[in-house]
Amino acid sequence: MLSSPESLLIIAGNGHYPFQLADAARRRGVSRLFAAAFEQETRPELADAVDDLRWLKVGQIGKFLAYARETGVQHAMMAGQIAPKNLFDIRPDFAALLLLAKLKERNAETLFGAVAEALAREKIELLPATTFLDEFLAPEGHFAGPKPGRRALGDVDFGMRIAKETSRLDIGQTVVVRHGTVLAVEAFEGTNEAIKRGAALGRGQAVAVKVSKPNQDFRFDVPVIGPLTIEAAAGAGLSVLAVEAGRTLLLEPENLRTLARENAISLVGIQT
Repeated sequence: MLSSPESLLIIAGNGHYPFQLADAARRRGVSRLFAAAFEQETRPELADAVDDLRWLKVGQIGKFLAYARETGVQHAMMAGQIAPKNLFDIRPDFAALLLLAKLKERNAETLFGAVAEALAREKIELLPATTFLDEFLAPEGHFAGPKPGRRALGDVDFGMRIAKETSRLDIGQTVVVRHGTVLAVEAFEGTNEAIKRGAALGRGQAVAVKVSKPNQDFRFDVPVIGPLTIEAAAGAGLSVLAVEAGRTLLLEPENLRTLARENAISLVGIQT
């Protein structure tokens, strides 16, 4: 297990994830942190958490690889999403055009997979997105908010089966259910919007389940929940949110647990 590389390049998307990774990597002994940041995505304050930061536009693969070479790192990690609308609205440079021309399908998984291969050609290993973050993975069992009832746990089991199937089909990794009825399935809009849509139909008794895909590549696609997820759930009246234990990253976990308690939302980790 990688414990303390000399340096690390963070490929920083939006939200708190890059900050949580930077702090955890420092505590694990990484001495130099670099960040590739993306306009309209990465929070500018990340510059204070790393030793060097380079701003890029989504699609500037050539400039990104040049920066990666410049840092001299041997390891990189992806942390934080790039909004789907930005992935579909990229302005590719020449290197990106060459990369895209080789892809039979163009989605987040194939795009990031191609970036990983490009890094490998530069002798840079893309590490799993949970590296250094074991302490922030969801535990098994009920871990925040009120204890869920038997009927809710039945919906969790049902939702887990449905979510595993929709994720296998690459439709979405989150479903919202109530009393054995599917209320919403995540698609292009993302987890939080799917929760809002489904929970609004659940009349305070909706259960959301978020899972990983079969054979998920954890280098660039780890399931994540954070305070924004709880805020979305609370606003729509969700009662339970279940995730896969050991395979789901909790952002700002103390704040997450506080919000779950204050909004009476049960958080449950399921071992699959």
